[in-house]
Amino acid sequence: MPLKIEAPNTTRRDWPPRRAASLIHGLRWYILGLIFLATCINYVDRSSVGLLFTRFGPEIGISREQYGWVGAILLLAYTVSQSVSGRLYDRYGARAGFTLSIIVWCAAAMAHSAIVGFGSFAACSFFLGLGEAGNWPGAAKVIAEWFPQRERALGMAIFNGGASMGAVVGPLLVAGWLEPLFGWRHTFLIVGAIGFIWLAAWLVVYRPIGDHKQLSPEEKCYIQEGQTAKDLAAPPPSMAQLLLLRETWGILLARFLVDPIWWLYMLWLPAYLSDVYHFSLQKIGIFQWAPYLCAALGSLFGGWLSGKLIARGQTVNKARKIAIGAAACLMPFGILAARASNPMFALALIAAVLFGFQMWITNVQTLPSDIFPSSAVGSVAGMGGTAAGISSLFFNLGTGWLVTHFGYAVVLTLAGILAPIGAVVLFMLVGVIHRIPADDPKLQPI
Repeated sequence: MPLKIEAPNTTRRDWPPRRAASLIHGLRWYILGLIFLATCINYVDRSSVGLLFTRFGPEIGISREQYGWVGAILLLAYTVSQSVSGRLYDRYGARAGFTLSIIVWCAAAMAHSAIVGFGSFAACSFFLGLGEAGNWPGAAKVIAEWFPQRERALGMAIFNGGASMGAVVGPLLVAGWLEPLFGWRHTFLIVGAIGFIWLAAWLVVYRPIGDHKQLSPEEKCYIQEGQTAKDLAAPPPSMAQLLLLRETWGILLARFLVDPIWWLYMLWLPAYLSDVYHFSLQKIGIFQWAPYLCAALGSLFGGWLSGKLIARGQTVNKARKIAIGAAACLMPFGILAARASNPMFALALIAAVLFGFQMWITNVQTLPSDIFPSSAVGSVAGMGGTAAGISSLFFNLGTGWLVTHFGYAVVLTLAGILAPIGAVVLFMLVGVIHRIPADDPKLQPI
């Protein structure tokens, strides 16, 4: 009897069958690695402006006062773009969102190679801030989509670690290697081009979780554990609806109160070491990287701690609040740094502050994905970034006046008390951290 061979059913979705070799096990970690690299590139591009200003400022006639205005313009664009970018990521997805953000910021970084005066410098920096802002709500969106709740804080920790590592790598790469070899104009071209290399890898690797052919069914089930079909398919609620919720305002006010601490040390630490302890530029370069390394460790520790507590059976509410509360207790160490007579002791205290800040921000940036459906994560994260940018802009504009009239002790003391206040406001407004389902009446069209 002849062997009967059936023709394949070409209407089946699983034909041809996927080969096991085509699946990438642990795909979410590869995607997170790309987000880490994007954040590192983001900070390298941003820091290259300040580092190279010492070369191109005198050459093209940019004064320090004009440089201050350019910094304010960059931060203003960065602040406004946070909310706009978050909304775009929620509406069009992370693949398109990161593509747009990378093109804008890397093209702007490369355009700095052609600046000839204040106007062109300000325009390039404006678009640099406009594009770079998308990285943060975009990363929050990707981690909410690709990581289960128990791993999200660790995912945020690794992503935030890219900021600290960029702050460490930037001076070594830009000032220590590229600029001496190629000059400042070609250095801007090189650091901007790195982002386009990243974009090519992103377009090859990343797809939405529902469409990714190299994601194993087991990993997909693990990632989406506890999420309902309504949550995954829900359209994004309007920003007006989100702003009616006290949970949204808890996150926004926490970012508004505490984020200026990071920008204070990011922008003023070199001046503080020079003015108070009379460090030379070379000596600042030798020691400044250490607090940022501690910041990276704080980010990882904060993510690990809350994830470990959840794995041991603690509720998300308790785990996040323990990590956030502990971090808020570390940041007032800046008050002691303001009164330290020994520069190494002051740097150690500042390292503790930055460790605490990154521990804090890792968990606070995870809250949108803990509380809101996936369709709202980018919007809430973006609004949080806007709130942080507004306060950081005004705080740092006031820092110069306070330092001139009262010294650094007043500024560091003021910054030191912000974190405990921010923690109290956050806990009071958010209440018990719990997920709001996508079909909740509060998120339905009015």
